[in-house]
Amino acid sequence: MKYLGIDYGTKRVGIATSDDSGRMAFPLCVLPNTKTLIDDIAALCAKERIQAIVVGDSRDNRNQANPIMSVVIPFSEELKHATGLPLSFMNEAFSSREAMHVQGDNAHNDASAAAIVLQSYLDRVNPSTFLDNDDEAL
Repeated sequence: MKYLGIDYGTKRVGIATSDDSGRMAFPLCVLPNTKTLIDDIAALCAKERIQAIVVGDSRDNRNQANPIMSVVIPFSEELKHATGLPLSFMNEAFSSREAMHVQGDNAHNDASAAAIVLQSYLDRVNPSTFLDNDDEAL
């Protein structure tokens, strides 16, 4: 199953995709948050043959929704309706900071943050394959 990951921001939206097997996430692009955002993402989903969407869930240290979630939730509902795809949320705690730490502060941070969120989701839903062949750990 191929996934699309989204790191939503009021100015820019980071987009990531998974490989076709839904095991590895990769930064794809950063889209400006404009009036055509839903249509732009829907077109990307069709082009990339996306089968499910994962959106970053922004929460504070007390696990309460951050103020941006008041925009993210309606955005997600509209996107789900426009694409007809299943949509899940994944905690995005520190994803932007981690992306900046790994690659420095640049224009691709939002896409990298989306990949970090998506990879966290993929790791949660996919069973570990490290020892699938009855190999012993080194």
